[in-house]
Amino acid sequence: MLQIPNPDGLADAFAAFPEDNDNGPYPGVLMYPDGFGIRPVLRDLAGELAAHGYCVLVPNFLYRHGPSPVVDLPEHIGEAARPAIMERLMPLIMAHTAEQTLSDSAAYLDFLTARPEVADGPVAVTGYCIGGLLATRTAVAHPGRVAALAAFHAPVGAAGPDTLQRLTARAHFGHAESDLTPETLGELNQILDDAGVDHTSEIYPGTVHGFTMSDTDAFDSEGLHRHWDRLLPLLAGTLTPKD
Repeated sequence: MLQIPNPDGLADAFAAFPEDNDNGPYPGVLMYPDGFGIRPVLRDLAGELAAHGYCVLVPNFLYRHGPSPVVDLPEHIGEAARPAIMERLMPLIMAHTAEQTLSDSAAYLDFLTARPEVADGPVAVTGYCIGGLLATRTAVAHPGRVAALAAFHAPVGAAGPDTLQRLTARAHFGHAESDLTPETLGELNQILDDAGVDHTSEIYPGTVHGFTMSDTDAFDSEGLHRHWDRLLPLLAGTLTPKD
């Protein structure tokens, strides 16, 4: 666990690095968690990505409300527990402004790229659920620093057409089948196509919101596998990890 200096205080964060640091430095990846925050499943995802040759930083974007997780979580977030958890979390998530995202993202990127384990050059940002929206806004705000963007079961449309049209990073959006219709997907992709964004954007069949998170009822193993099948080639094609 690490502490990242931010305009409004210290953000706690988790970092995962390749085991063989002697072959570094390695490309950096900023990974935004879902609204439930940093917990074992996020550490596992970061560790898996690090094993492929990346230095991964997972910040607590809700640090203004305390260390992650900012609300108590059971080991498994089932449907019975979810309403009470979301009742506490949603006001905090909704209070997180686009302006806060922009100021925080600069601090996160500065911290990540200053690490001796991280190679010079652009990084990637990825995120889950609301973290995917934060990742999208981060990529748009830092076009010279972010070469790749991936967002999963994320409300990326909430960024708005004006923001999406300024995206310069190569992107992948993996949508839950329960989150949007094929028509809405077509509208989103048309915005990206018209802006000339290098992207793939698809609905993962049979998935519901949160499908990558193995500690929830939404988890879908095939959806998680597809997520890796899309994420790893995206990073390999933009960040050139070391063997």
